[in-house]
Amino acid sequence: MLPSPASAVLTFFDIKAMANTETPSLPAGQRSRCGDWWQRLLLQEGEAMSGSRKYISISVPDKPDSMSPHIKSAEELRVIGLNLSDFSRTVQFLICVSGVFIFYLIYGYLQELIFSVEGFKPFGWYLTLVQFAFYSTFGLIEQQLTQDKRRRIPWKTYMLIAFLTVATMGLSNTSLGYLNYPTQVIFKCCKLIPVMIGGVFIQGIAFISMALCADAVIGNVQEKAMKLHNGSNSEMVLYSYSLGFLYILTGLFCTQGLGPAFVFCSRHPTQTYGYAFMFSLTGYFGISFVLALIKLFGALVAVTVTTGRKAMTIGLSFFFFAKPFTFHYLWSGIVVLLGIFLNIYSKNRDKIKLPSPLDLWNVIKKKQIRSMSQTV
Repeated sequence: MLPSPASAVLTFFDIKAMANTETPSLPAGQRSRCGDWWQRLLLQEGEAMSGSRKYISISVPDKPDSMSPHIKSAEELRVIGLNLSDFSRTVQFLICVSGVFIFYLIYGYLQELIFSVEGFKPFGWYLTLVQFAFYSTFGLIEQQLTQDKRRRIPWKTYMLIAFLTVATMGLSNTSLGYLNYPTQVIFKCCKLIPVMIGGVFIQGIAFISMALCADAVIGNVQEKAMKLHNGSNSEMVLYSYSLGFLYILTGLFCTQGLGPAFVFCSRHPTQTYGYAFMFSLTGYFGISFVLALIKLFGALVAVTVTTGRKAMTIGLSFFFFAKPFTFHYLWSGIVVLLGIFLNIYSKNRDKIKLPSPLDLWNVIKKKQIRSMSQTV
């Protein structure tokens, strides 16, 4: 009876014969003939002793349960302890979108609440420093709770991602010292449209414009790194935000901006560090779902979802915080909707057929001719 295909079978005689066989030092041609002679001899003796053979079975595991934790973790995608690999693609998308909307709506409220504290507006970079410290701590805790703690993405990639993250979040926080929250969000929503007007020297708009440039790149870099090296969300957050913390700390130390911010926050610990903790916690949960969206569905889908969330944040900002309302916000809302439409169209260009300008002109001419014929 033959052994199963999952096992490699050797006879005791074969192992002993191979162990005791030594090929003498001969020229190449003689050594080849000698090797053929030994193979024929072993085959004949093996057939003669086939009735009394003893088998040594070497099993090769083929079940996923016997695989190492590192290999198993490559097939899983966990977000704050929830294994999304157990759900269908549709359910995964709905869970990620719900997480992005819930946590980032709270995140936006807390961000505007912090900057409503009198005297805090000049300290946007210090808030980003505290935020990155909390993100790094949360990422370290989450990674310690997982089986695979190895770093998979190279350091040079993390250095680039950390720089883009610092530019995105730091400049965005700093811009709130010069712009109100809805204006900042509207600018951030415009990253879907390549509308970067040159020669803008207004300080607040310059900050948010530079943040947009970094924000437009970071999603694609994260998507490529996570798919190429199969990095986890906790690994991405831990290393990118830890390096970003060092970047900001160095910058604040060199510009002497660390001392005044620390003194101010020490005088208002609850309104600064307390709000910053909740602000960072909800932001960490939100970024975990965004990274899951990037890994599962790509950067373009993630940007579309986050842009829709930002559009909802604008309405909530007017509801919770008093501020003047002008019709410019309506025009800006139309720009946001246009950006979302262009994003969807760019992803489904084969399915959505838009008429060309020549087709529109022909349709207009036909309607004019038809109306003229009716009047005649």
